[in-house]
Amino acid sequence: MALKVKAKEQMQKIGTYAGKYRYVMMPELYTALTQDKVIKEAALRSGVSRGVMQACWDAAGEVIKAWATEGHSVALPGLGTMRFGLRAKSVEKVEEVKAGLISSRRIIFTPDTELKDELAKTAVQITCYDRDGKEVKRVTSTSGEVEDDTSPQPSPNGEGAGQTEGGDSGGQGSGDNGGGNTDYSGGNMD
Repeated sequence: MALKVKAKEQMQKIGTYAGKYRYVMMPELYTALTQDKVIKEAALRSGVSRGVMQACWDAAGEVIKAWATEGHSVALPGLGTMRFGLRAKSVEKVEEVKAGLISSRRIIFTPDTELKDELAKTAVQITCYDRDGKEVKRVTSTSGEVEDDTSPQPSPNGEGAGQTEGGDSGGQGSGDNGGGNTDYSGGNMD
């Protein structure tokens, strides 16, 4: 099994490479699996009936929701932990503190080491497309290493990487009172 990524040659509109074509990587869109499909597969793998699995799934969801909304960091077995956080403006004086300073409430997920290790071991297949949508190259990685599946095909403007979708070039996102930016989806590929 491999994660699928596409690198599409696109005109950069802002930043260091404004006005130049660069290959921008983004994940291929996967279809969302329904809860019913997940429950069915979990029932098959565990040997319990689908009805029992549904009851367990529903109960676990209610417990996670209840505890997380009470301010707990809740373990998600085999995955990591989740908790709620928020984004809010800071103020200088205590008299200025009010609920209106909160701009958003968020769910923060922290993956287990095992899950991160599994992701690091998962191959990534990159399909490169030129600006006309023609496939020009395929690349496959395993455990962080990248190897070409085919010999490189010259691109009209040379190879390279632009910013990934999401556009955050710092790689850290912006901090907040919720403990990190969980909606980070990009980084500078240079």
